[in-house]
Amino acid sequence: MIELRPIRQFLVLAEELHFGRAAERLHMTQPPLSLAVQKLEAQLGVQLLERGRRTVALTAAGQALVEAGTRLVEQADQVPVRVRAAASGEAGRLSLGFVSTVGYGDMPRWLRLFREALPQVQLALREATLDVQLRGFESGELDAGFVIHAPGAEPAGFERLIVSTEPLVLAHAQDWGLAGRRKAPPALEEVLREPLVVFPREIAPSLFDALLGFYRAHGATPQIAQEAIQMQTIVNLVSAGMGVAWVPRSVCALQRPGVRYRPWPSARVPACDTSLIWRPDASPVVRRFVDHVRRQVKVKA
Repeated sequence: MIELRPIRQFLVLAEELHFGRAAERLHMTQPPLSLAVQKLEAQLGVQLLERGRRTVALTAAGQALVEAGTRLVEQADQVPVRVRAAASGEAGRLSLGFVSTVGYGDMPRWLRLFREALPQVQLALREATLDVQLRGFESGELDAGFVIHAPGAEPAGFERLIVSTEPLVLAHAQDWGLAGRRKAPPALEEVLREPLVVFPREIAPSLFDALLGFYRAHGATPQIAQEAIQMQTIVNLVSAGMGVAWVPRSVCALQRPGVRYRPWPSARVPACDTSLIWRPDASPVVRRFVDHVRRQVKVKA
């Protein structure tokens, strides 16, 4: 095994091509330096220097060692820096899951600011619903994730940071019959009898159950016309006249021709929490990201 110390000594000698000057730079005497180079040559089984009475020159092997040794020393010098950066969360890899609704809000800006602050962190993004993210946590493929759920029903076994709470709003087609037949808004009881486009329960069970409870509290049963996983798909189906949908208010940023969004502030419609979740034993880089998002949420508040 080659030690770094004689490599460093040889690199100084290769710059000076003079044992006396090299020894002076290394704060040592000339004989120990000569002995160190001889041992290095014996260990490598090559001649590194052409030695004359007054001159020293590199052999082809010596020049090769200069190139390889320089890279080796530079890499070795970076080891403490990289280790400390990883320990502090300033470097590493972060695999982040997110539901599509977060993309309509502040997440893109948060990610941009995080990348600017910590360019040594490699971000791997994966759009995924809650059920897919939970499997990703189990397999170790995800480190953290933005998920949606009913208030107070965040996934168990995780630490979490609520980044937003918003009501559900009604998405309906522009030519929706109930909206166009009279000036006054339709009664909620009429709306709840309309065909419903909704996400499957398995991708957001607490939010699905809250919506079901909302219908039941008003004496109605959801008439599910179509299920879709992505909010964009749900909105597209609403545009196609498949039914109405209850979507987080942030989805209003998704302006689809033929779709209108209508809040129901007096009906106590369910609210939707968006949370950042992570394991209690998360790595330093995950903790860094959590702290970053927490600061952004506070600034917004």
